[in-house]
Amino acid sequence: MSCLRQKEDLDFFADLMTVGSPDACLFRMSQGCSLMCVQGINRLPERGLFGVPELSCPEGFQEAQDRALQESEQLVQKACSTPPGPETVMIFDQLSDSLCRVADLADFVKVAHPDFAFREAAEEACRNIGTMVEKLNTDVELCQSLRRLLADETVMSSLDPETRRVAELFMFDFEISGIHLDEEKRKKAVDLNVRILDLCNEFLIGTHIPNKIDKHVLPEHIRYNFTAEGNYLRVAGLHADCPDDLVREAAYKIFLHSNSQQLARLEELLVSRNSLAQLVGYDTFAHRALQGTMAKNPETVRQFLEKLSEQLSKRTQKDFEMMTKMKMKLNPHNSMLMPWDHPYYSGVLRAERYNIDPGLYCPFFSLGACMEGLNSLFSQLLGISLYAEQTKRGEIWSEDVRKLAVVHETEGLLGYIYCDFFQRPDKPHQDCHFTVRGGRLKENGEYQLPVVVLMLSLPNSSRGAPTLLSPGMMENLFHEMGHAMHSMLGRTRYQHVTGTRCATDFAEVPSILMEYFANDYRVVNQFARHYKTGQPLPKNMVSRLCESKKVCAAADMQLQIFGSSSFEKWLNDHSPVYKHELGWLTEVDLKEKLQYLQFSLCSYIEDFIQKSGVRTCRTFHWPSVDISPLPSYEFGFCSLTTNDFTPNFTLEKVFYAVLDQIYHGKHPLKKSTTEILKETQEKVYGLPYVPNTAWQLRFSHLVGYGAKYYSYLMSRAVASMVWKQCFAQNPFDRAMGERYRREMLAHGGGKEPMLMVQGMLQKSLSVEDFVDALVSDLDHDFETFIMDS
Repeated sequence: MSCLRQKEDLDFFADLMTVGSPDACLFRMSQGCSLMCVQGINRLPERGLFGVPELSCPEGFQEAQDRALQESEQLVQKACSTPPGPETVMIFDQLSDSLCRVADLADFVKVAHPDFAFREAAEEACRNIGTMVEKLNTDVELCQSLRRLLADETVMSSLDPETRRVAELFMFDFEISGIHLDEEKRKKAVDLNVRILDLCNEFLIGTHIPNKIDKHVLPEHIRYNFTAEGNYLRVAGLHADCPDDLVREAAYKIFLHSNSQQLARLEELLVSRNSLAQLVGYDTFAHRALQGTMAKNPETVRQFLEKLSEQLSKRTQKDFEMMTKMKMKLNPHNSMLMPWDHPYYSGVLRAERYNIDPGLYCPFFSLGACMEGLNSLFSQLLGISLYAEQTKRGEIWSEDVRKLAVVHETEGLLGYIYCDFFQRPDKPHQDCHFTVRGGRLKENGEYQLPVVVLMLSLPNSSRGAPTLLSPGMMENLFHEMGHAMHSMLGRTRYQHVTGTRCATDFAEVPSILMEYFANDYRVVNQFARHYKTGQPLPKNMVSRLCESKKVCAAADMQLQIFGSSSFEKWLNDHSPVYKHELGWLTEVDLKEKLQYLQFSLCSYIEDFIQKSGVRTCRTFHWPSVDISPLPSYEFGFCSLTTNDFTPNFTLEKVFYAVLDQIYHGKHPLKKSTTEILKETQEKVYGLPYVPNTAWQLRFSHLVGYGAKYYSYLMSRAVASMVWKQCFAQNPFDRAMGERYRREMLAHGGGKEPMLMVQGMLQKSLSVEDFVDALVSDLDHDFETFIMDS
């Protein structure tokens, strides 16, 4: 392993930096740090992905999966024959680990590996492991072995809190699969689970499929904005950053046009989820999904969203008034504010008020400098350093992937982070954290080190400059590294609750908290240097950047109570899709189906109506850069507008969260999903619904975050409270850093999330506390606001 003490040592991300760059040596070991702390780091086998020997070729997935399945069968027999006690929980966790070590790794490979054969083999492994998990979740004898433990009060009282919680979580997995039902109903539960999984996959693919339209339908002067395919134009996103109102309107109406097959999938998915929830004993799917979360039940979520929406109402109205005035100024012939205007004009307002140009910031945020900043922050706050490590042949899937060893100053090696940071063909355009191997205490007393991947979509370095990050990219890097530190420091006894394997509405707290550090000048000043001159980033530029995010932030948050106009940062961190071949899905007659698309800025209305149809593209593609990723999980926005400074939390999240709760609430639904969308949009969001659009059919978070889309807002509220109370005064406070690790990071999902938050803040919280934390973040800093007004 190379500890980067000197400039001539191995350069981490060497291909990112120009010779002589101030970033050329990214991580330097402190003079007092002994090499003893990193002994044994090169433990991984010489060949195979992530050091797994079998995975030197795609066929190795079959071998890895067969071994895991064989091991699981042996562990099932062992669990069923073991007397009730702590060993029962340990065996269940071994069983979980044997399957997750293959499934988690395959989940990443099927998305990110450039070799189709690897992706295909990983997909097959995921299916086979998933089938085994479903089988285990309905294994009555296996369940009885755990039930005997939970029923033994003497034994349960002797267990430590983490072991008791893990035992209860395993039982919860059994119960939501219908283990307590008779055989006929149990079979129905299994069938519903299988159908739901299929529907989720189909719906998820459908959310990303572009639409095609005859190119003659659109005015000639805007056609170049869309990808040409013969006589068709492909519309793959909302083009939310385009300054041309007509382009945004066309993209919105075509991309979000309703699709009958996708609509049928969504409605069947919602009905199936509700049927399963009621079959296993819950009133609604939302009641089932919210078990074990901070919110605990849909009633609390509803109260949270209603109070937040009330608090945002007046602010939102002011934001929309400002946007309307700006549109009137730029487009006096059509000044009515429409849904496709919100992201663009809020960005224009931010740029105008604070005179912010992302290009002025990028030279200060070279990737090397940002990584040095993270290393410095973790060292001061948590006693952790990041070290570059040489990879073995076959260990990584792309030559630009880098491997970091995470080392504590006294505890030694904590785990590994693989950094897959750069764009490449067929790589999903999103920022994600993947758990490849969870940490746990092994039977021999050693600790199984966690392994994660951070996947970003950064531009490659150019010949004359290193990779330069926009402020949004820098913030996303900090966000994802927050997930990684959660994985590294969640030193739980059981991998079932390791790191980010915790309640959804808590999982984003560590990552969002890192965004607060990324926006604090005292932190930024430690690493933001111009890559050519070494000049530090001026404080007023950081202040103006932070204040700009508060412009129109209430309107943005209100929309998020209902949902988000950027689609994917965290799909769970967590359920992305790769390129998939599809047949033609629809043939739409424009005259009947798209008469509503009457462009207000052109004279092509009649011509448009008479021309031929819209169809879905044959090949699935990931969303283009027009739609920026949503941080979990993944979700602040990045690069949604040309200003790159879209607020991190928004009214739109409120809107989408409300919609999500209605869809997963009481069934049968009183209206169609589109009618519910229209009604909720006009009530909660405030901008008019556009006829014949069906935004919910692009709402991919309904798959990974069904009934839990509110989670990002609740996590941000907690992060805000933790920042203000614990780190705002001194972001490098080591005592607070240790408390943060002890109270929140160390437990993973092994402790009730609200207890972790209360331990950190040392007080109980009400719904009003969560709402106040979010709303107070919208208030301008008086000094900066007056200076720049």
